[in-house]
Amino acid sequence: MPSVTPAGPAESGPLLDVRDLHVEFHTRDGVAKAVNGVDYTVSAGETLAVLGESGSGKSVTAQAVMGILDMPPGRITGGEIVFKGRDLLKLGEDERRGIRGAEMAMIFQDALSSLNPVLSVGDQLGEMFTVHQGMSRKDAKLKAIELMDRVRIPAAKERVGQYPHQFSGGMRQRIMIAMALSLEPDLIIADEPTTALDVTVQAQVMDLLAELQRDLNMGLILITHDLGVVADVADKIAVMYAGRIVETAPVHDIYKAPAHPYTKGLLESIPRLDQKGRELYAIKGLPPNLLAIPPGCAFNPRCPMARDACRTDEPPLYEVNEERRSACHFWEETLNG
Repeated sequence: MPSVTPAGPAESGPLLDVRDLHVEFHTRDGVAKAVNGVDYTVSAGETLAVLGESGSGKSVTAQAVMGILDMPPGRITGGEIVFKGRDLLKLGEDERRGIRGAEMAMIFQDALSSLNPVLSVGDQLGEMFTVHQGMSRKDAKLKAIELMDRVRIPAAKERVGQYPHQFSGGMRQRIMIAMALSLEPDLIIADEPTTALDVTVQAQVMDLLAELQRDLNMGLILITHDLGVVADVADKIAVMYAGRIVETAPVHDIYKAPAHPYTKGLLESIPRLDQKGRELYAIKGLPPNLLAIPPGCAFNPRCPMARDACRTDEPPLYEVNEERRSACHFWEETLNG
């Protein structure tokens, strides 16, 4: 296992501090600006939910943090990713590889394509221990069974030799969670972990993640487009649009009163029991082409509140209060509307 630079004394600060991150993709048609100055922090034991439509930059930011961004065509053109006091962007690839899995791990949204179809789940779980800890195959198999028990896969001892296709979607996602937890990392990034699962299984997976996080005091970044999934598990929310964070706030503040029209639109598009029979709200239009993000506020072509200033002046993240920011020139009007 490659040596890893020891963490500095910044343990008392945030576990992860992403500062002014910029990521571009160079394509035949031009430069796609996928991430445009993202800032967020995650502390030990804290859950940050990153929300937004497809193409908003949520997963690209996570891939940059994990060090698994395809480069080329991707390029990190600016910013810092400070994890446990170290700027990951200044580390060599061997050091980054040593951190992945051992100190931070990722749960991907499509468990079937993320798992190797020709290896048993026991072999795939055990590989974390043989590679990172030099464990024997026999001991690694016992650890794999222990992990499967931990994420509540029934009859783990009998099923450890089975293959991914022999498990249901919900059970495969539990295997992905077990794999991410295997070395008890300090930070887990869960990228759409409940996609394609039915509502009951979604709730079970989210409850399991929350319970394991409490047990291990991990930081958790939960990437999703579904505001309904995060209400009971997140501590704070960062809403992304066109590669920027447009609103950050404690979870209950956002649900109570959003301070950005885009967040408000996302909330209004959630089905509600008290609005049975009404037409479901949908944000008009489509997210912008990242090759040609509109001037001013990127949301202005779809925003019902857009005015002249929105079409010319890019809004900064205004301070709503000590814990809250909104990238809207008219955030007060949105908040009180």
